[in-house]
Amino acid sequence: MSATPQRRMTAAMVLVPVFAALAVWAFVWPAARVAPRDLPVGLAGPESAVTQLEKGFRQAGGGFELHRYADADADAARSAIEDRSVYGAVVAGPAGPEVLVASAAGPAVAQLLQQAAAAQSPDGRVKVTDVVPSPSGDPRGSGMIASILPLALAGLAAGAVVTLLGLRGRRGAVALVGASALVGLVAAAITDTWLGTVDGPWLAEAGVIGLTVLATGAAVAGFAALIGPPGIGIGAVLMVLLGNPFSGVTSAPEMLPEPVGTLGQLLPPGAGASLLRSVAFFDGAGAAAPLATLVVWALLGLALVFLGARRAPAGRPAPGTPTQEPAPVG
Repeated sequence: MSATPQRRMTAAMVLVPVFAALAVWAFVWPAARVAPRDLPVGLAGPESAVTQLEKGFRQAGGGFELHRYADADADAARSAIEDRSVYGAVVAGPAGPEVLVASAAGPAVAQLLQQAAAAQSPDGRVKVTDVVPSPSGDPRGSGMIASILPLALAGLAAGAVVTLLGLRGRRGAVALVGASALVGLVAAAITDTWLGTVDGPWLAEAGVIGLTVLATGAAVAGFAALIGPPGIGIGAVLMVLLGNPFSGVTSAPEMLPEPVGTLGQLLPPGAGASLLRSVAFFDGAGAAAPLATLVVWALLGLALVFLGARRAPAGRPAPGTPTQEPAPVG
């Protein structure tokens, strides 16, 4: 056995376990460390009652970023939930605490808030009002959670196909935009029209899904245009191996250990999940930051696709371009 095959065999034996370890860490560690970390929650009611609630939340171990609302009818707290300023609120009233939740923002967070409020109730029971409920077609939010990985894979596939087909510059950009738009339309038709896992404006949802796929695919194709086919691997690690488990879609970004929660919102899967929740359930509230993140990724990726076309040496195809065998003589 020659030295080169021997080295390749050794590399395969070492790299596969390393990759497996990275994948297990990326998916298992955040999930095993889910807990509130500065999770925004509202407290409403009379001043004395709110002070008591606040004391109880802090004695329970913290992890909550508490916002006080003085109005007894909780209008301000409801508005804060609908604006995505807080995930939920506890309202102090004569009949005991009432918990306002938004299961559409994350069923896990809604359940956590109910448990935290029940722990402060004398009989352990609280009234629960779902201000922004999950759609009837997906009451547990499972469909919403499951949709993020396929979008990341679709973006990865788009970037890889554009690279392997040797599409650069304008052709590469058109292929990425066109494929992403079609994915958005198809995915919206499935998740909204057919399955009912989202119930916002149809075209807006299709646009969010398409932009998420474009941000991912353009980044993958851009990395590949810059450094060649290994860029696909870099894109896969960032967008799928890290972007999906760091997205916070199964709970909330504020429930993940830092810096995972923040990092996940700076990658297309996390930003796409947050934007889709805002558009599908909250009339666009809280959409500015994730929208900006996706646009930046898409523009930077497309810019690299054009840059890669310019950097290809004269007479030599860009990385990934299929070569044509010379015609036989005679």
